[in-house]
Amino acid sequence: MDVCVNGPKEKLDSTVISQPAIYVSSLAAVEALRADNKGQDIIDSVDVTCGLSLGEYTALAFAGVFSFEDGLKLVKLRGEAMQAAADATQGSMASVIGLDSEKVQALCDAANEDLAEGERVQIANYLCNGNYVVSGGIKGVEAVEAKAKSFKARMVVRLAVAGAFHTRLMASAVPKLEEALSATTFNIPKIPVISNVDAKPHSDPSVIKAILSQQVTSPVQWEATLKTLLGKGLQNSYELGPGKVIAGLLKRTDKTATIENISV
Repeated sequence: MDVCVNGPKEKLDSTVISQPAIYVSSLAAVEALRADNKGQDIIDSVDVTCGLSLGEYTALAFAGVFSFEDGLKLVKLRGEAMQAAADATQGSMASVIGLDSEKVQALCDAANEDLAEGERVQIANYLCNGNYVVSGGIKGVEAVEAKAKSFKARMVVRLAVAGAFHTRLMASAVPKLEEALSATTFNIPKIPVISNVDAKPHSDPSVIKAILSQQVTSPVQWEATLKTLLGKGLQNSYELGPGKVIAGLLKRTDKTATIENISV
């Protein structure tokens, strides 16, 4: 709470702190909604949930797959393992604004032409049309920034993250996470939880554990997730947690979609 409120920002941005902080504040937002007038009715009406990257753990906790405490332990360990992987590989991430996914892939291919394997970049977050996050070695991200104008990108924004998340550069974080996941009790979800890895819900606890291990090194299929929800007739939605990024992505995918933000 102290770091969330008082900073410093650099400490809050570190993966070790930010992951537990986002998890706790997101589930605190659920309790804020529950305490509000008709909040419990809204919570009871929710029939599907999902979360972007770390938010998948929040969604799984909401769906009763594991306890708040077990989720927090997993998130803490995930943050530590990913920080260690980031320290070992020196990667970065950046949002590419104004291009479709095919052009961002072409931009990554151009950036990777003269780079060693460990410096190359890939699309790590498929957020929505016109907003894709690339991730990889620092030289690769710098090459994307240098070449972006020639591909007619509107802008490239470097992200305040510790490393090249959702790429092969996070591979060293997987064994520790797998060990912790195998030792944690998972239940069948009470409602479907859409996975970041394949944009599909899964009910088998062993499959959910395997997917959470894959998630660290796999691209986040958020664009496909939103299209799946909208295609199945999404009517009302709620963003529970800090910021309004998810609401923005949903609105950019479908301007008529309704979403309410709840944060603490």
